[in-house]
This record gives sequence, C-alpha cells and structure tokens, in this order.
Amino acid sequence: MPTDVLVLGAGMVGACTALQLARRGHSVALVDRQAPGRETSYGNAGIIQREAVEPYAFPREWSAVFDVAFKRGIDVNYHFDALPAVAPRLARYWHASAPPRYAPIARDYSRLIEHCLTEHDVLIAESGASELVRKEGYRLGFRTEAALNTAAARAADLQQRYGVRHALLDGDALAKAEPGLHARLAGALHWLDPWSVSDPGALVERYVQRFIDLGGHVARGDAASLRADGGGWLVQTADGPLHARHAVIALGPWAGELTTTLGYKLPLFVKRGYHRHYRGGPGLRLPMLDAERGLVIAPMAAGMRITTGAEFARIGAPSTPVQLDKAEQAARELIALPEPVEAEPWLGNRPCTVDMKPVIGPAPRHSGLWFNFGHSHQGFTLGPVSGRLLAEMIEGAEPFVDPAPYASTRF
Repeated sequence: MPTDVLVLGAGMVGACTALQLARRGHSVALVDRQAPGRETSYGNAGIIQREAVEPYAFPREWSAVFDVAFKRGIDVNYHFDALPAVAPRLARYWHASAPPRYAPIARDYSRLIEHCLTEHDVLIAESGASELVRKEGYRLGFRTEAALNTAAARAADLQQRYGVRHALLDGDALAKAEPGLHARLAGALHWLDPWSVSDPGALVERYVQRFIDLGGHVARGDAASLRADGGGWLVQTADGPLHARHAVIALGPWAGELTTTLGYKLPLFVKRGYHRHYRGGPGLRLPMLDAERGLVIAPMAAGMRITTGAEFARIGAPSTPVQLDKAEQAARELIALPEPVEAEPWLGNRPCTVDMKPVIGPAPRHSGLWFNFGHSHQGFTLGPVSGRLLAEMIEGAEPFVDPAPYASTRF
C-alpha cells in the first residue's frame, strides 16, 4: 500500500500524530533514528498535566532573574558558550511573558490543555495501557506557609477561570498522605485532575504498538535526509527510501535544525533536563513538585525519579548535572534515597518557542509539509491533542480546536 504520510520523530508528539492518522485510515510511516519514546518523552516527570492551563512564563521579578543569572537555585543552569545563540530567543520569551501579551497566549494554550485527558484516555484504552496510569493527580509541596498561601490563591483563581480542581493539605494531612516523607512541610497543593504515568517511555511504546496494529510502519531513518520528490516527500531509511504525499516534522528539539535547512527561521530554542532513579526507600505515593526548590520526585516503575528544571546548553554539549546534584540533596531532606539505579544521570532536551505555544500546522512554503513541535514541557501532555489536530488538518476535516494560534506564520 502506498504511504500517505511520513511522520519524522517517534516521541510522544510524533507517535500520537502517526496513531491519530492511522486511526483515520491513512497509511503512515513513523521514522526515527532510534526506538520510539527513548528521548524527551522518556525523561519527563510522567504527568499528564490537565492543570497546566497556563504555560511557564519568564520570571518578571528581578530577584528571580538575578537568581538565574548567578545560578543560585536548582531550577535553572546555563552554559556560557550557549548564551550568544539563546540570549536573543530568551529576550523574546521575556517580552512575550509581559502580562498584556501573556494573557492571550495563556488563553490559546489552555484550549489545547483542556482536551489532554480525553484524548489520552481514548489512546490509553485502545492501547491497553491503563495499568501504567494513575488518575489521582499530583502535589506541590511547600516548605513555608507564605509560599503555600501564594500558591493557594493562584490555584483558586485557576479553578474559577478554567475549572481545574485542587485541594489544600496542611502539614499533618500531607504527612498522613505521604508517610514516606521524613521532613515536615508546611503543606501541599494537590492538583486533582492530572494523571501520572509509571513509565513514560512505555506509554509511547504502547501507542506505537497500537499504530502498528492498525497497519502503521515504523522505520529507522535520519530526518535530515528528507527532501521534496515528485510532488511529495522522500526520506532514507534502513528499509530503503520511503515516499509519501505528506511529511510531518515532529522532531521536538531537533526540529530547528531541519526547518532551518529547509529555509525557515523559526524562533526555537532548547532547554535540557536531567533525571535519575533511586530505590530502597519508602518513597512517595504520588508525584510531588518541591515547589520552593524546583525539582520533582515521581514514583516510577524504575524507582523514585528525581527530575530537574531547565539547563540552557547546545544540543550535544557535555553533561553538567550540577542541578541534579543539588536536587538530590534537596530530595534527601524529604525522603530516603538509598540507591541510585543508573550509573550516570539521564539527559534530554525540551523543544521551546519564544511565545510558549507549540507550532502546529502546514509549512507555509512547501506543499505537503507539516509542523508539529515546540511543546516545551508539555509534549507528553499534549501529544494526543496536537496529533489529532494535525491529523484533521492533513485530511481536510473540521479541526476540533481552532489551529490559527499555533500556525508558524505567527512568527
């Protein structure tokens, strides 16, 4: 059967794009250099964040900016040699984060997030992956009353405006809910709607297996070989050249390199992140963000996963896990971490845009070429949503979400 669509990139976004197309009867090839779900989609905190109705804005308080500049916290690190390339993009990110510009961005962002549970739910059921998913939310733990009160006020506002539910726990209630904590915290904000996944990479693999069961083809290949060919697109794979009428670039942090080669100048940048698993202690029941230190502790099949915030560095630059070292120290103040699982921490890259919204839709200067990338911290959450949206656009159906705010032409 001739291939209708080439999907380049087998992370959560690419896998869901391929699956959503296959569910609609299209012949699809999913192409990646390695096995599905082994890059960014493997290394996150494993939370489908229904509460994340507003994207991460650049800090506006100068104290927070100085903390970042002088590397005082856990949540941000940077390489000096990466700054000349990333600084202009960060300046645009800061500009977009000003309240008058941020408000419409958040509105557009929320319209994708509101569908994340329903779209994941369909794919989880079809893929037989329900045992990987826990539908009990996650918590933000606070060490001080002041920070808890500030977060509670913001959560009440989000609940009123977007309907995302939360509950507040004082120190005693949190200690009862999480007996593995050996430090008393001021309390926690429990987001009730999100789901957590015990093995993020395995969920991507289940989606890909469902795609294969529907007749989809998975091939090893390098997206850099993509070229226009005979009214369609061609990519070289280990199985030989594959040709299709349409091609989707869903390469996450590597999308910038290919789109630049094709003549586009999209304002993309990359944040790196680290994680490591630990076994042997009682751990936590639900994932918890240590909100005042900037790390997540998430119970996973492989152990307690400690994840870091953002590091700005060139893709392929040597690992500098200073954030993870600090995060481990902070986590040890809360729970026992007797034994690391990996000899070395995992390192991955997150794909970001200067206005915090993903790029979803047609490439403006190439017929049959489509974009689906730039999801920043929420590719794992939004994969089924943006995959469905792009599938509907490719087949000319009425999109279930207005795609205009995510078009590349906004830049």
